[in-house]
Amino acid sequence: MIDPYEILGVSREADAAAIKSAYRRRAKSAHPDAGGDVDLFGKIKTAYEILNDPVRRKVFDDTGYDPELADTKDLQGLVILETLVNEMILDEREPGSFDPVASMRRKLTDRVVNARFHILEMERHRARIRNHIDRIGRKPETDVLGRMLKARCETIQDAIGKAQSEIETIEQAYGMLDGYSYEIEAIEVKDAAE
Repeated sequence: MIDPYEILGVSREADAAAIKSAYRRRAKSAHPDAGGDVDLFGKIKTAYEILNDPVRRKVFDDTGYDPELADTKDLQGLVILETLVNEMILDEREPGSFDPVASMRRKLTDRVVNARFHILEMERHRARIRNHIDRIGRKPETDVLGRMLKARCETIQDAIGKAQSEIETIEQAYGMLDGYSYEIEAIEVKDAAE
């Protein structure tokens, strides 16, 4: 993901005129017709489009991502983090008395563990169905039971795929928390002997 402010060389508080001026200045020197770099010119153009669109700029300012350029997994990870941020905001405990970042990490870890357990359960269930398929005698004309059991296996396989995709998304959200820490206030413990 690019940082449009950095590419255009403007501050986050820059107004539309400053952004347009910076874009023209940078685009002029980077334009391929003037011997500039095609990739850099594309990035400059994209940066201008992001900052020139109030909605895209606000989303970028709030999240660090542009919905039109971000990877789908990043956007899905942001949705998960948004839910956790809402929980943090609604937590009634005093800020500094607990670590919301660690709490987010624990919740994400719990979700991954639950999803993996669910996959194991589905795989076990699918194996039992396959065992039934192997043991059931087939009717020569139509194999109604065989088709029904195979359809169940396919449905389970689809559910396993969705659960694996969910794990990847949760892991993406977890990775977005890398580098964050939270300062907890030291609580003085009074000596019980006093």
